[in-house]
Amino acid sequence: MARIAGVDIPNDKQLVYSLTYIYGIGHTLANKICVDAKVDGTKRVKDCSEDELTAVRTQITKYQVEGDLRREVALNIKRLEEIGTYRGQRHKRNLPCRGQRDKTNARTSKGPRKTVANHKKATM
Repeated sequence: MARIAGVDIPNDKQLVYSLTYIYGIGHTLANKICVDAKVDGTKRVKDCSEDELTAVRTQITKYQVEGDLRREVALNIKRLEEIGTYRGQRHKRNLPCRGQRDKTNARTSKGPRKTVANHKKATM
């Protein structure tokens, strides 16, 4: 397995798709990295030479990925929580903070659905 940016990327996949295993690199950025490094993105990682992988590594150092990016995102969320913004309060309660509904769909904080068997409405 090749190791790039502290992550073991899969050998059997194409380079473009393997790069997406690195936090902060999506498909578009992976394509851009391959073009800038002058490496064929459709090549399998196991078929890439060490020079090609080195070129990809040098291109990746230009971007903020993995630990640095995770740290920055965590600090941004912590800042929102400390100053008491609406988004910060939603993050604290582990609720969706980008406008999604939470009456029926936000199952992350509520947990899995619990069905109630034989539940009848009380009639008077």
